[in-house]
Amino acid sequence: MQGKSIFITGGGSGIGRAVAQLFAARGWFIGLADINEAGMAETEALLPQGSCYKHKLDVRDREAWDEALAAFSVAAGGHIDVVFNNAGIAFGGPLNELGKDEIDLLTDINFRGVIYGAQAAYQHLKKSAPGSVLVNTASAAALYGTAGMSVYSATKFGVRAMTEALDVEWQDDGIRVTSLMPSFIDTPLLAGPASRKTNLSKRESVVKAGLEFTPVEMVAETVWKAVHGKKLHNLVGKTAKILAFAAKWNPSKVRKRGKNLMRVRQGAE
Repeated sequence: MQGKSIFITGGGSGIGRAVAQLFAARGWFIGLADINEAGMAETEALLPQGSCYKHKLDVRDREAWDEALAAFSVAAGGHIDVVFNNAGIAFGGPLNELGKDEIDLLTDINFRGVIYGAQAAYQHLKKSAPGSVLVNTASAAALYGTAGMSVYSATKFGVRAMTEALDVEWQDDGIRVTSLMPSFIDTPLLAGPASRKTNLSKRESVVKAGLEFTPVEMVAETVWKAVHGKKLHNLVGKTAKILAFAAKWNPSKVRKRGKNLMRVRQGAE
């Protein structure tokens, strides 16, 4: 297999699917990884024939990462140019109301899974360097702690910190590390309830709070720019850019915004 290759976790839907479509359309060979095999099959059906390889992957399993990347490297002709550490979940609620299973699931997938992915990707990206890239999906929630989503925000702050550290650690190896910081994207992640106290979905809570959605296609284009550019952190969407500015210059406004969004998520009037 000739040409560039990208391995995408969470490739069965949402951002992962949009990135797969964009990169495949531009001639890249795609590695789809997801725990959802049906979703991956749907994504594959949207790609040019013969342009992808699928592998069922639970990002919480460190050994499974090695197996998946080794198999994709063979399918891609012996090299991996980009690993997109994208798989994640999103839900919130006051910390004192979260169950241990919910806390563990968020931290295991959103943070531990990203760490495992980075560690497993290193040898493959080093082999393809210079010019290889690790892209980690963080969030606008990594810009300022989000009330009502403390654990989710903490995982995304962790992804941000790891991105900054690894970009320095791996610089001499010719590997660049960058993050994606999207605001609200209308993907399947927003379909579930906003919290235990309301039947309002996360999508509906965003609309009710007066916040905007960023088209998933814009996120995919930002990933393309992140891979080919020089930015360490890549903001996506109007909300993320406003939040970044306000977190630096007007944090009290960010706190008020966070309180309002929390009240909506909890079903308050």
